[in-house]
Amino acid sequence: MTVLLLSFAMLFSALAPALAQDGPPSATVESDRSATGGATTLEDILRRQEGLKVDNAFRRQNTGAGDDAPPVSDQLGTLGGASDPDLWRGVRFNDADISTQIRGPAAEVLIQDRGMWWLQFREGPLLTYGGWLLVGTIVLLALFYLLRGRIRIDGEKTGRTIERFKTVERFGHWLLAGSFILLGLTGLVSLMGRKFLIPAFGHEPYSAIATWSKWIHNNVAWAFIIGLVMVFVMWVVHNLPDRTDVKWLAQAGGLFGNGHPPAKKFNAGQKLIFWSTIVLGGSIAVSGVSLLFPFEFPLFAKTFGWLNASGLPELAGLGTLPETLSPQEEMQFAQLWHAIVSFVLMAIILAHIYIGSIGMEGAFDAMGSGDVEEQWAREHHSLWVDEVKSREAAAPGRTTPAE
Repeated sequence: MTVLLLSFAMLFSALAPALAQDGPPSATVESDRSATGGATTLEDILRRQEGLKVDNAFRRQNTGAGDDAPPVSDQLGTLGGASDPDLWRGVRFNDADISTQIRGPAAEVLIQDRGMWWLQFREGPLLTYGGWLLVGTIVLLALFYLLRGRIRIDGEKTGRTIERFKTVERFGHWLLAGSFILLGLTGLVSLMGRKFLIPAFGHEPYSAIATWSKWIHNNVAWAFIIGLVMVFVMWVVHNLPDRTDVKWLAQAGGLFGNGHPPAKKFNAGQKLIFWSTIVLGGSIAVSGVSLLFPFEFPLFAKTFGWLNASGLPELAGLGTLPETLSPQEEMQFAQLWHAIVSFVLMAIILAHIYIGSIGMEGAFDAMGSGDVEEQWAREHHSLWVDEVKSREAAAPGRTTPAE
């Protein structure tokens, strides 16, 4: 729930500039345009640069004289009743009668007037806050390692192992993990490459890197979706919340003290990772498919309608979210959502990678060989070990020692 609220908050912050520029005319401050003959004033320009609302009604209505225009034969006649500024103003505000040879949902939108806020957010706050989220997560994990050290196996090792995950489970995990790492790296190249890679390597090397990154990103996405489905089907039963999770969370899993709270096959921390991956990963997958097939799967106009009905935008101080979006705006919101949720999930997965590798002794074996040291299993998943031992004892063909 926390990561979902964080993702919604970041998207709402992205919406703020758009709503500031394109709110209803009644919410704008009217300018005195008598000195300019009804044209744009310096005040209009300054307000637009500050991202404030500007009443564009005087421009929307000035898109040509139509039937009242002077004929072309007159000295001041205009071809078609509209001058070039009038014509392009009509195109900008979607009032021009145009036709194209291209057939598609976005073909008739020649000037996407509301796209600048998206570009500015993408190049500014998205890169800044997303980048610092990843860097900050790495720094915090490094500090935790320095202060806490590696979590060791407390008891004496038995030399016996217990099967933790079967081959198909490990395949699904590594398919999901490997594809997500590739998608994360190539996504960062696409998002941040112009700012960081071009200055470092130049335009031509970056062109090759970006081309291959895009190809990898678009195609590995399907492996990520398959892995996500596999992991959900195999582990959803083991990740349903139960009362043992309360005690585990109360003790923070034993990370900051001695002893380990009892847990089943997945403890509360792993369940949080699981559901974060399923929910956020599923959202990333849906928005990614929407981007792979532009204009075919609009997601946000209806979503904004549902949010408006819930009252959440009003509580966040954003007023009413736009429920009528151009095809380009749908893609812009999909790209922002895709990137924001990906940043949040990457930060979560960094913590997961830390615990599963250098952070805890014996943890990597679970997804490496599939077999873990029995003492490790008893310390971290004691209830699950008891279940495994009970099944083994009850299996046909096994003899029970005499009492």
